[in-house]
Amino acid sequence: MLTQLLIQNFAIVDHLDLDLKVGMTVISGETGAGKSIMLDALALALGDRADSDSVRLGAERAEITALFDLADIPEAREWLAAQDLDMDNECQLRRVITREGRSRSYINGQPTPLNLVRELGQFLVDIHGQHEHQRLLKKDFHRVLLDDFAQQTALALDVKQHYQHWQGLQKRLQRLTDDSAEKTARLQLLSYQLNELNQLDLREGELEQLEQEQQQLENAGSLLQTGHQVLQLTAEGEGEQTTCLELLSHSLQLLEGLQKFSPFLPQAADMLSSAQIQIEEASREIRHFIDQVEMNPERLQEVEERLSSIYDIARKHRVAPEALCALHRQLEAEMAGLEQSDEAIEQLQHEADQARLRFLQQAQQLSQKRSSAALALSQAVDQQLHSLGMASAHFRVQLTPLDSQHAGAQGLEEVEFLISTNKGQSAKPLAKVASGGELSRISLAIQVITAQTSSTPTLVFDEVDVGIGGAIAEVVGRLLKELGQRTQVLCVTHQPQVAAQGDQHLHVSKIDLEHATATQIQTLESDARIQEIARMLGGIELTSTTLKHAKEMLKH
Repeated sequence: MLTQLLIQNFAIVDHLDLDLKVGMTVISGETGAGKSIMLDALALALGDRADSDSVRLGAERAEITALFDLADIPEAREWLAAQDLDMDNECQLRRVITREGRSRSYINGQPTPLNLVRELGQFLVDIHGQHEHQRLLKKDFHRVLLDDFAQQTALALDVKQHYQHWQGLQKRLQRLTDDSAEKTARLQLLSYQLNELNQLDLREGELEQLEQEQQQLENAGSLLQTGHQVLQLTAEGEGEQTTCLELLSHSLQLLEGLQKFSPFLPQAADMLSSAQIQIEEASREIRHFIDQVEMNPERLQEVEERLSSIYDIARKHRVAPEALCALHRQLEAEMAGLEQSDEAIEQLQHEADQARLRFLQQAQQLSQKRSSAALALSQAVDQQLHSLGMASAHFRVQLTPLDSQHAGAQGLEEVEFLISTNKGQSAKPLAKVASGGELSRISLAIQVITAQTSSTPTLVFDEVDVGIGGAIAEVVGRLLKELGQRTQVLCVTHQPQVAAQGDQHLHVSKIDLEHATATQIQTLESDARIQEIARMLGGIELTSTTLKHAKEMLKH
């Protein structure tokens, strides 16, 4: 529960330090005195948006601190522990707003983003504004109220998340399948091209080898002729033809007789011997080459046909012949990728089907909970409306099933509140039937009923009794007091019948300072409270009659 609220330099509040108790706390005061300022400040501490106008004139910054006792709020304690922000059974929310419009928020002294403050705030306070009845004209709000009454907010969120996950998978699947026709055509082309390349079966280095073999076969005759001529000149002369080896041999013989006349001639003889050996080696290589060269027209035709096939396929794919092997590998990789894409589509389709099934299971469970809660809420609101002076009113929560195409993140049905205010009338949407005063009472009845099932420990009602007076206002006061017996209730009110029911009474007033106006809040006790109830009954001038009436109201 909220135990303390400290406000400094906020709006027209200079300094305010409030200690709050369990039960029902009422807040009253003249119109314009600033009764809602306290609630506005609390909303800022809980993460509402702020602006520089929030800062009191002449001050540099506004500061709001709210202290909560978490002894009976295990969800809040668990949330704080998960965020590593826990501090025993207490929680301090602090908000600082500067004149420039900058804002900082803190949880237990640690700077914290506003979105996290709002998350925590959902466990701490539920604020029912004075314009709550206007939201009743929106069907989306009807669904929220029903789920809150049924205590199925978590399940509704689960349904929404399952739906969004399913739709995300569907979109991915659609993007893949939209390209299926183009992909099929590509697969067919790749299959044909790869079949051609597989039949060609070109190996790495084969093209270069074939081209060399073709040149050798085409020039076999001239190669043999030239080879034999070289052999005849070097080592295998015919007839009277003298060969290189013979000349070298004769030269060595001549040098033998001259070597004794010069120390350099033996070296020359060695060189001639070495040349003789080199020519013999060269001759052997030439013989080997000649042995390898053959006149084979049939083989030449085979090689030329093979090369022709390679060149033709290279032209068809618009690549150089030597790039065909790389192209073959590339097309195989693309084919494998596209085939895997088909497997991915099948896997994604399976995941989407499973996600849809989980969504439907959760949504059907939510539908069952809503159906039971709709009947209970209809009966409870009917009872409250009768106690609020609408004896002929009949309230109904209508659930309209949606077909599979229109079912969505909010579930399998549309939720709408219907009412008939007079006997014999059929129930119709609130906007078409209820007047402004009736709508206020309907809103109050729904808020009181839904608050009874709320797990939030602090409920705030900001002038929800507008347009209600007399005996009906007394009923409203009793309803809020009953709520205060199980949870903390803060209620801003203009109705003395409501104010008299409070366990704690705060009075808001304006005071004129030297250069400004300020708001102050006082806790009323005994005579001061009697005088405030009397003022609310009869106006500024207090009479013995209004004072007596006020005493009676407080006594009862």
